[in-house]
Amino acid sequence: MILINIFFIYFLSIVNHIKLEKAELLILTKRLTEKQKEEIVECFKFGANVHTLAQKNSCTNSTIIRTLKKNLGELKYKELTNKSKSLKEKSKTNDLLKLNIDNEDSKDHKVLNENITSSDFAPTDSFFEIAPIDYEIDNSSRKELSSVSLSEIDFPKVVYMIVDKKIELEIKLLKDFPEWQFLPQDDLSRKTIEIFFDLNLAKRSCNKDQKVLKVPNTDVFRIASPVLVAKGISRIVCAENLIAL
Repeated sequence: MILINIFFIYFLSIVNHIKLEKAELLILTKRLTEKQKEEIVECFKFGANVHTLAQKNSCTNSTIIRTLKKNLGELKYKELTNKSKSLKEKSKTNDLLKLNIDNEDSKDHKVLNENITSSDFAPTDSFFEIAPIDYEIDNSSRKELSSVSLSEIDFPKVVYMIVDKKIELEIKLLKDFPEWQFLPQDDLSRKTIEIFFDLNLAKRSCNKDQKVLKVPNTDVFRIASPVLVAKGISRIVCAENLIAL
């Protein structure tokens, strides 16, 4: 009878363990919301790794990878993965170089201290005057390395824009785009329009009072650039570049 009770207790513990594992598996394999998917894609673009995103969203690595490939495409996913690896390798190399430089500086400082004597600080009766530099530095012609000229952009055959119900362009300030927040305040105050190379991305950025407009002829941006500039619009924002009109 005792043996039967022991066996029954052991059987119950196994069943409970299996239930817990199934519950954990269900948690890990839960479906992601559209908002979560968008956040995952954006975080991945800014350097977040798959494992961190999986932990944050309580899902598996394979779920994150599948979501990224579906939303970005296989080529874009591989490109961002390779870019992330390259940045990590570069960071490690820079850290190693900095460590070596610090060690060399420490050695030089030690040798310098050993060679300094009290006579090195003896007062001197002679001195000479350095004339002040008298010229102005012109910063007005500073080249903006962050933007690319419209003439240098090779647009795809078709792009997409977001317009309101009256087919009027949605105009934003550059400061409304988080990825360009590092620019000077003057640049962040520029008026922009946004274009999309991918239809799905355009639809995800569109609210119920807007709609996606297909632009089959991208030469229209070059033709209409004087009109856009006259309206105060000086930049076009896309996923890859900040385009100067």
